Amino acid sequence: MDIQFPFTVPTLRVDQRLGSFYVAVLPAELLLRVCASDRMSASLNADGVGYSLEGTQRVIQDKRLSEIAAYINRVDAAFPNSIIVAANYDRETGFDQTENEDIAAEESEETNGITSAWSVQVSDDGCHKLTIPSEAKLAAVIDGQHRLFSFAKASPEALRSMNLICSIFIDLPKALQAQIFATINSTQKRVDRSLTFELFGYNVSDEPEEYWTPDKLAVFFTRKLATDTDSPLRGRIMVAPKRDSRLEKIAAEATWRISTAVAVDGIMRLYSSNPKRDANLMREGDAHTRNALLEGPKDKSPLRSAYIEGNDAVIFKMVLNYLKAADRVFWENPTDGSYIFRTIGVQAIFDILRKLASDAFQKRNISSGYFEDILNPAREIDFSSTEFQNASGSGRTFIRKAIEKAIGI
Repeated sequence: MDIQFPFTVPTLRVDQRLGSFYVAVLPAELLLRVCASDRMSASLNADGVGYSLEGTQRVIQDKRLSEIAAYINRVDAAFPNSIIVAANYDRETGFDQTENEDIAAEESEETNGITSAWSVQVSDDGCHKLTIPSEAKLAAVIDGQHRLFSFAKASPEALRSMNLICSIFIDLPKALQAQIFATINSTQKRVDRSLTFELFGYNVSDEPEEYWTPDKLAVFFTRKLATDTDSPLRGRIMVAPKRDSRLEKIAAEATWRISTAVAVDGIMRLYSSNPKRDANLMREGDAHTRNALLEGPKDKSPLRSAYIEGNDAVIFKMVLNYLKAADRVFWENPTDGSYIFRTIGVQAIFDILRKLASDAFQKRNISSGYFEDILNPAREIDFSSTEFQNASGSGRTFIRKAIEKAIGI
């Protein structure tokens, strides 16, 4: 079939205890274009005929790809089980695509409303539709990479005639991708731990904290914030897309929730401007502690030194106390329809923490009272007013600037 972007297809939403994902039927050729793993990706040949595989695969794996490709070429080929992917994961930085776009907009102060991020919309009849805006490789393969990339070795006729079932997680942090992979493979068949380590860059369990990459630490903190009885975000963090329409509806009704990705990205930016680069440095050749980052590129993230030194308790306490202050200033007595509860509002609040964190750390004052005194001048801002009602990256920037102006930073 002739694949055109943006590509839109009906999808089913599946709600489970971990969170929500979507099931769609997608052409194998489209998946080859938009998917990649940390070890493998496919590229269309220069002459426009066929695909070439790129990346590092052991010989035994390459043999397996050829064997599966031979099966794909058969007239009775069938793949009833699903390929599992995580959409909007950027392999260059380690942030999800929406966060990258918001960071770029923040730095340039310009937004054009164009996004490469996958999204799901709900129509008036309750049906869901998945939109893939471009062939940017923003879908990380969690499970099924051999099945998928074998199509690059199959005949063009077989490739173009096959559709595949795809289970799609949107905005899923890398550490949770690894958890899903490990769970699937450990429950169905025994998998060498080194395989998980190789595919995802770290072990999922039994790993000392000093070896935790930025995303793994951020996921750990996010889970604590979601369950700690002292946390304003207790029960308010869900594994769901950042721009999930259901979450936005709940938020609009003031019984609000945020996605895991919002919290993970907000925390990671406190100590890493490029989590993927940091993970690569910590896994180069063999596993290294965070001290390996001292030899890497300079990173001006405000809590960088605390992260490298393993001062995790201070980082978490700062985040927790800051959120308590934000709760008292912004969340306790909200105006109906306030956007301070929406994704962009919570993102903006994390953005403000990133600007305050360095001074707080240097002054050794990370109390909730310290942060509340700073935030107090922004208490009277009405985030339900029309000018704040823009659920996009520019809306996030507008809220952040309003708070910055009020508190004088």
